[in-house]
Amino acid sequence: MKATSLRGALLAAFACTLVGASFTANSVLGDFPYAGGQALRYGLAALLLLPLLRPGGGPRPSTVLKTLTRRHWARVGALAAIGMVGFNLAVLAAERTAEPAVPGVLVGCAPIVVGVLVPVLEGRRPARAVLCAAGLVAVGAFTVQGWGRTDLAGLLFSVGALGGEVGFAVLAVPVLRPLGPKLLSAVVCAVAAVEATLLGLLFDVLSGGGGFLRAPTAGEALALLWQAAVVTVIGFVCWYSGMRRIGAERATLFSGLIPVSAALTAPLVGTGTYGLGQGVGSLLVGLGVVLGSGVRAPGARGGRDAVPAVTTAG
Repeated sequence: MKATSLRGALLAAFACTLVGASFTANSVLGDFPYAGGQALRYGLAALLLLPLLRPGGGPRPSTVLKTLTRRHWARVGALAAIGMVGFNLAVLAAERTAEPAVPGVLVGCAPIVVGVLVPVLEGRRPARAVLCAAGLVAVGAFTVQGWGRTDLAGLLFSVGALGGEVGFAVLAVPVLRPLGPKLLSAVVCAVAAVEATLLGLLFDVLSGGGGFLRAPTAGEALALLWQAAVVTVIGFVCWYSGMRRIGAERATLFSGLIPVSAALTAPLVGTGTYGLGQGVGSLLVGLGVVLGSGVRAPGARGGRDAVPAVTTAG
């Protein structure tokens, strides 16, 4: 495996591990206003990303943004709405009537959907190796989490969460090329903050007011800071940097590490256990990632099952 691809795999793995470890923070924010929390999280993340955008010999961010077409901006808006705000709303709504494992298992199928959808959109055949690996990752994610109780609403919202996870990868591909990981992360966070604010104000009007935002408790403030500074700023930049190097199909395989990371960290805070099922599932996820990402085969990127990486100018 080339050094660039290895770095991409490590970056994607690290980003997904951060997301999995953040589930504890999500539980702390269960009573915090959803839209207001998302607005704070993404708005703070956008501000924290600004110092990273200083040009190092390349074009200024404002110059790059001026080159975006209306189609690019539509993609950015959809990415923020579907892959960020919509995804989190779907997970929250699903967990009102379904156990957390239900949306977790559905989201674990994202590598299969992305492995088919991205090649079709780019006019090429899906890679057999990636599809087989995606199947292993999905089965591993199911084994780690199990299947919980749900009703029709919980199931439908879980499918919506799957759509959000797929959109977070697929919708980013065309805008990752001109923007690069850092600028893309900053732009989508700013757009998501605006969208969450508008959504929160709309819900506030419909519900009679008073529910959009409130002062967080000390624990909620720490959780929001963790989500903004670590999961969003570091996680997004690492994720899109990895996706640029190894492509959306292979990068999405690493989303199987999210439930593994959550299962590993849950015992540390007393919210779960790590037993035989979690161990077997983790091994299946690891096997799928190794087989699909190509980390086992140095230099083996050619052939009919090769997956092109995303190249950028940024």
